[in-house]
Amino acid sequence: MNDILYAPWRNEYVAGAKCEGCVFCHISENEAMDEEHHVLYRDEHCFVVMNRYPYTPGHFMIIPHYHTDALEALDPAVWLHMSALAQKGVRMLKEGLGAHAVNIGMNLGREAGAGIAEHIHMHLVPRWERDTNFITAIAKTRVYSTDFEKIFKKLKSITFEYL
Repeated sequence: MNDILYAPWRNEYVAGAKCEGCVFCHISENEAMDEEHHVLYRDEHCFVVMNRYPYTPGHFMIIPHYHTDALEALDPAVWLHMSALAQKGVRMLKEGLGAHAVNIGMNLGREAGAGIAEHIHMHLVPRWERDTNFITAIAKTRVYSTDFEKIFKKLKSITFEYL
């Protein structure tokens, strides 16, 4: 018997229009579309955007406006700014969203696991006790326990308290 896991929200990813060029540069250059792109925050150095296909609810990324695939090419001031945003983002996820813990990571290069290797970005992934189960390890499938838009609106409403 073949089981089918119905995931209609993935249709946009599979069949939707593809962005020409770098998707992160597209988001960086189109501030008027921040709500549509699920941007939580932006300033002169970086923007913070929800991961549209997250590991867990509330998963977001900190991305420099500067297009590079090499962390070592990033202006040190921008890197320090990203780090400061990460500290504030962890606090926001713990205090504002109730996460028990947070994973922070960067996959630098396709061979390191980067889905979008051409533009560096830092992931902040909130974690809760018992938020993992067999389906991720065995079936290579993620179960998203809440509505993406609901989490975006919650984080957007508290962003300026933290970032």
